[in-house]
Amino acid sequence: MSTTNAGDGDPTTAKTAFPILAAISVCHLLNDMMQSLLPAIYPMLKSNYGLDFGQIGILTFTFQFTASVLQPLIGFYIDRKPKPYSLAAGMGFTLSGLLLLAYAHNYAVLLLAAALVGAGSSVFHPESSRVARMAAGGRHGLAQSLFQVGGNAGSAIGPLLAAFIVLRYGQSSVAWFSLAALLGIFLLIHVGHWYKGHGLARMKLHAAKGRAQAALPRTRVTLAIAVLIALIFSKFFYMASMTSYYTFYLIDQFQVSVRSAQVHLFVFLAAVAIGTITGGSLGDRFGRKAVIWGSILGVLPFTLLLPHANLFWTGVLSLPIGFILASAFPAIVVYAQELMPARVGTVAGLFFGFAFGLGGIGAAVLGQIADATSIRFMFHVCAFLPVIGLLAGFLPDLETESRRRRLPAAAVDITGNVEAGPAPTRK
Repeated sequence: MSTTNAGDGDPTTAKTAFPILAAISVCHLLNDMMQSLLPAIYPMLKSNYGLDFGQIGILTFTFQFTASVLQPLIGFYIDRKPKPYSLAAGMGFTLSGLLLLAYAHNYAVLLLAAALVGAGSSVFHPESSRVARMAAGGRHGLAQSLFQVGGNAGSAIGPLLAAFIVLRYGQSSVAWFSLAALLGIFLLIHVGHWYKGHGLARMKLHAAKGRAQAALPRTRVTLAIAVLIALIFSKFFYMASMTSYYTFYLIDQFQVSVRSAQVHLFVFLAAVAIGTITGGSLGDRFGRKAVIWGSILGVLPFTLLLPHANLFWTGVLSLPIGFILASAFPAIVVYAQELMPARVGTVAGLFFGFAFGLGGIGAAVLGQIADATSIRFMFHVCAFLPVIGLLAGFLPDLETESRRRRLPAAAVDITGNVEAGPAPTRK
C-alpha cells in the first residue's frame, strides 16, 4: 500500500484517499472479527465453564465497559496530541486478549481476556474513525461507512468462523486468529506513515474550515447530542439482544442446533454490514437527519413482528432489522462530528465508546431479564425500543443551519488560519 500517493497533494484540494480507507476498513474487519469470536462462542463457554445467562452478560459487560470508558478519553487525548502509530499498538491489546481467551482455565481469566480485547477496541475505534475523516476528501458519510462496514463484515464473519473452526477444534483454536492481529498490525503501521505525513495536514484544514462556519448555539448542540445519545441507546440495546442472545433465542424457541443458530446470526450481521455501507452514502446524498430518522423509527414494524414469527419468518425479518437499524450509525457519527468539527476524535470516542458501553449494559440487563422471566419475553420487551426514534424530530437540519448562519467572507488558508467576521454569540 502506498503511503505517499493516496489522493494527497495540496490539502485544500485533497481527494478521497481510498487506499487508506480500504486499509482501515480491512483492519476494522480483522479487529471486529476477532472481537466477535467472544460472543459467538458463548454457548461453548456456557457449557465448558457452567455459566448462567447472568455470567454471560457480565462477560460482555466487562469487554464493552473497558472499551466504553477508555474510548472518549483516548479520543479527547488524540485531538490534542495525535499519535499516528497508536492504532498498531491498540491491535496488540486485541492480540493479547485473544491468546488469553484461547487458553483460559477459569471464569476470572475469561474476564481478563475480555477486558484486554475491550482495551484494543478503545484505541482502535476513535483513532480509525479519525483517520476515516482525514481520508474522506469531503465525502464524510461514504468514508465513515467504508470504515464501519469493515467492522460489520468482521462481526458477521466471526460467528461463521466460530461455527466451523472453534466449535470443531475447540477453544484453543481461538489462538489461530492471532495471525489476523499480526496482519492488522502490519497494515496499521503503514496507515500510521500516511497519518503522519499527510493525514495531520488534512485534519488541520478540516478543523479550520469548521471554525470558519458559524456554530449552532451551545444549548442546541447540547440538545442535539442528548438526542443522539438516546438514539444510540435504542439502537445498541436492541443490537445487544441480537448479538448476545439471538442464538439462545433460536435454540430455545425453535430447538435448532448451535451451528444453525450461528448461521442465522451470520445472516443478521451480514444485513447489518450492508445497511452500514448504504446509510453513509444516503446521508451524503439526502442529509444525515433524514437517514437517522428513517433508520431508528423505520425498523419498529419489523421488531414488533419478530417475537411472533416462526423460524422461517424470524430469519426473514432479521434481514430488514439488521439493514435498517445499521444504516443509522454512520450518519449519527458524521452528524455529531459536524456539530463539533474541532473535536472529531472526542466525538468518535464518545459515540463508539457509548455504543460499546450501552451494548455491555444492555447485555447484562437483558441477561438478568432472561434469567428472571424467559428469553422470549426479553425479545418482546426489546421490540419496543425503536419507538425512541421519534426523538430524531428534535435534531436541527445542519445543512439548512449552515447556509443560514455561515459567516460572510470567511477564508481559510492552507495553514489553517481563519479570516472572518466576528462569530455570533453563543447562548
